[in-house]
Amino acid sequence: MDKIPKKMRAVVYRGINNLRLEEVDVPRITSSDLLVRVAACGVCPTDIKKIHFGTVPPPRIFGHETSGTVVRVGAQVRGFNAGDRVGLHHHVPCLKCHACRHKAFAQCPQYKRTGITAGFEPAGGGFAEFVRVMPFVLPGVVKIPAGNSFVEGAMLEPVNTVLKAVRRLSLLRGDYVLVVGQGPIGLMFTRLLKLEGYKVIASDFVEARLGIAKTFGADAIVRADSESFAEDIVQITKGQGIDGAIICAPSDDAVRQAQQVLNGAGKVLLFAHTRRGAKASLDLSSVCVDEKDLLGSYSSDVTLQRDVARIVFSRKFPVEKLITHRFSLEETAEAVELAAHPTSESLKIVVEPVAGNR
Repeated sequence: MDKIPKKMRAVVYRGINNLRLEEVDVPRITSSDLLVRVAACGVCPTDIKKIHFGTVPPPRIFGHETSGTVVRVGAQVRGFNAGDRVGLHHHVPCLKCHACRHKAFAQCPQYKRTGITAGFEPAGGGFAEFVRVMPFVLPGVVKIPAGNSFVEGAMLEPVNTVLKAVRRLSLLRGDYVLVVGQGPIGLMFTRLLKLEGYKVIASDFVEARLGIAKTFGADAIVRADSESFAEDIVQITKGQGIDGAIICAPSDDAVRQAQQVLNGAGKVLLFAHTRRGAKASLDLSSVCVDEKDLLGSYSSDVTLQRDVARIVFSRKFPVEKLITHRFSLEETAEAVELAAHPTSESLKIVVEPVAGNR
């Protein structure tokens, strides 16, 4: 392995919409940690919200959809060696507490700690050249097979969050599921739902994205602004209707629209309504009388890592097809801006601190 420097480049969050490329110390590890050289880091909407709305105090180094190469192994760490190519996982629950016993992993106190850092308050650290991986998240670290890329390793975390939500739906194989929004996350849902045996109806305002949804396995597509939306659903399902709807855009109108076309005893799952304080009007009788469940799903489930790795590394889900733009570390602010304001041509955005590192 190359000699590890004392200093590295990192993109530091210094305040709302203020990202600066700085030189900082390479993280020092303990005998229980790993040091990983970052190869790829996806830009996640969760980090974008923190950057744009200042929901956490600076300074921080964000980026948590991360992969790279192990360059130093703590003396007490077993199962990893310098040179291992790995996909990282920054939140891992204790699996013992009250929340974990109810499989509410995102509510576990340990889970709420971030176990990967490039400096300052731990915040993922993927927008830097090196990260320290702490012992409590090591169970989530996955080795990348020789034939797979760092980008595939970086996508394990977002795919995990989506598979967790799909499993939370607990519908019957062959049921129709509406996926509202066909951005990167919506397309992940479209593909994983198909792999899990559901029939998928993809909805969006952008024709280009509806076309992409078909290539990811959507059985049918429908314009979200169609005046005959409900009739379109009936026709597509041949009267069967839909038993599940996943809302991948923070739109209250989309929630109401989904509830209107949902079968009785169906389920609407919120995936994008993550901003605190948002309130919406809803006909609660549809939940009570019609038994249309309203669910939420947030973040990942480390117990699904083996399933996620199998799906991604076998390329049953070709995640690299989602990647439309790759940016250098110096261009991280531009990457965040594009991810926050996507074009019809942009989907998943990745930052690569080492250019051309596959």
